[in-house]
Amino acid sequence: MSSPSTATLPTAEQVAQALAGVNDPEIHRPITELGMVKEIHIEADGTVRVGVYLTVAGCPLRDTINRDVTAAVSAVPGVRQVKVELDVMSEEQRRELQGRLRGSSGQGKAEKEIPFAQPGSLTKVYAIASGKGGVGKSSVTVNLAVALAGTGLKVGLLDADIYGHSVPRMLGISARPTQVEQMIMPPSAHGVAAISSGMLKKGNEPLPLRGPILHRLLTQFLADVYWGDLDVLLMDLPPGTGDVAISAAHLVPGSELIVVTTPQLAASEVAERAGALASQLHQRVVGVIENMSYLPCPHCGERVEVFGAGGGQAVADTLTRLSGAPVPLLGEIPIDTRLREAGDSGDPVVVAAPDSPAAQELRKIAEQLAGRSRSLVGRQLGLSPV
Repeated sequence: MSSPSTATLPTAEQVAQALAGVNDPEIHRPITELGMVKEIHIEADGTVRVGVYLTVAGCPLRDTINRDVTAAVSAVPGVRQVKVELDVMSEEQRRELQGRLRGSSGQGKAEKEIPFAQPGSLTKVYAIASGKGGVGKSSVTVNLAVALAGTGLKVGLLDADIYGHSVPRMLGISARPTQVEQMIMPPSAHGVAAISSGMLKKGNEPLPLRGPILHRLLTQFLADVYWGDLDVLLMDLPPGTGDVAISAAHLVPGSELIVVTTPQLAASEVAERAGALASQLHQRVVGVIENMSYLPCPHCGERVEVFGAGGGQAVADTLTRLSGAPVPLLGEIPIDTRLREAGDSGDPVVVAAPDSPAAQELRKIAEQLAGRSRSLVGRQLGLSPV
């Protein structure tokens, strides 16, 4: 077979246009915008060699980049073969990338700030709280994040439960975050970008951290992680009303609170305290979620109220009275073994068993949150007295 004539060969412009459709799997922006395309060389036999810069030498998604580049360039008419040659960015290139992503100030120095605390931020930030542990707060948070991503929103999940982190396992994330200069790229799963202290340590070792260090770590998660343009950020808070809950409210003044409880009276009384803290921190309480609400009888389908009834509504009523604004009961999630099994396997139940009662209720709650506008609480409105 004769080699293709010059007229049938692809042009460098065609190849570059194809590469513009390839997004970096961690940054979620075209590799052409990020300065990751090193070179394009087209040979006489229709072979196209593409040089691509990786952000770091140990990039965990190098195979994904290789596959996506190959697929995109192979679709260009006249291309017979694609050879991808991977290189690594220099320190200067990484600094330029950081400045490009963050925006630069002065002599190309990237500004370090919490994007969600800025007056112009359009990201809705929900802090998920509970009075005590064991009510399924993290399971609810992970499934809400995945359900929101399923509606087409760009979703981030910050695991602020520093000591009791469980988000990586529930999302099925085992990779460590990639660091580009001072920026941390959050791994993604099920359409959700997530960061957790569990991704930054080896094995199951404990994190003996105290108040000031917890505050700095939370600040790092908010400011140093490259979240991109999120529609929604969920923060999975630790149980109770301690340092992290207070720091989260101060660092992101426009964040709103969602309280998770069970029907049990002991759990609901403690949940009321967590919600009552919001008024002291000038946070709005979006609503209450009652988890483990009931067990559907496997034989007759009737509700078996294992942990009692009415705890979630009682919390909502109390917080309505304390805040002076309506605090609704957003939903009642039934007990379902598949919710636990899916969390253990890293496949959230809204994906693994979408028709289950628990998944349906979680999606209903997510739809309510997706339809809300961003709160004006804690935001500067730019108004001056006349």
